[in-house]
Amino acid sequence: MQVAYLCYGNPWYVEQKMNNIAAIILTFNSEATIGRTLKSVAQVSKEIHVVDSYSTDRTLDIVKAYDAKVVQHEFVNYSAQRNWAIDNLTLKSEWQIHLDADEKLSEKLIEELKSLDPPDNINGYYLARLVHFLGRPIYHGGMFPIWHMRLFRNGTGRCENRRYDQHFQVFGKTDKLHAPMIDDQRMSLSEWTIRHNRWSDMEADEKLQPSTEGVILGNFFGNPIEKKRGRKETYYRVPLFLRAFLFFLYRYIFLLGFLDGWEGLIFFALQTFWFRFLVDAKIFEKRLVCGKNYAPEI
Repeated sequence: MQVAYLCYGNPWYVEQKMNNIAAIILTFNSEATIGRTLKSVAQVSKEIHVVDSYSTDRTLDIVKAYDAKVVQHEFVNYSAQRNWAIDNLTLKSEWQIHLDADEKLSEKLIEELKSLDPPDNINGYYLARLVHFLGRPIYHGGMFPIWHMRLFRNGTGRCENRRYDQHFQVFGKTDKLHAPMIDDQRMSLSEWTIRHNRWSDMEADEKLQPSTEGVILGNFFGNPIEKKRGRKETYYRVPLFLRAFLFFLYRYIFLLGFLDGWEGLIFFALQTFWFRFLVDAKIFEKRLVCGKNYAPEI
């Protein structure tokens, strides 16, 4: 952290800048969004690292224009990739911020980061994620704010060891920044369903054979991620298949998701019903194939 005292004539004023952040961005065939991500993060970081999973499109050509440091590493899952970056990248900055290639910092978050003056006892900050779907911000249905730990001091954070829906956990005291980080989902619906089909396999496997070490447990009185995990554990106590219907009704009707227009209807139908129903169908299928002793009762 640097506090520069500047004087241009009169009066005196203080300019505070959080200019010791290293940005770590994961990429794979991300040419459609990586430019916006880099443009936003370059306003708060002079040390940008891109961990690429051997892209075959123009991703790396775009990255080079921003003078980012590129390293390529085979992708296993998000948790392994993020922790590999934490363990192997040589960072000069005191703090690190983690982004995906379709995420960017909003203008308000950029200003908040520039003026941030972290106390010595704070090791991490939760960022509020705002999803943009088919070009529209999704504010309702419990979709904003969704808190993610993405900014933390070196040596204090790890990504939990899960196949899907991984979150960073920070050891020490944390706080929140309230300006949004934008999850700009610009992929086609065909690509969206392809990815979520793949992620549904990971979620089903995680539910049937849960990771037990290095994971965040649910706690309704804990930090934002523990509260979210607690709600998810409650969701999985509802009977198979029924919970997908109830989850859609809860988010789209009770939490006013219908106020996000046609884009909201498509999003909630796909995200809170189709995807969750598909996860349940794959849980059902795996239990048929592998036997009921494959996992504890659901």
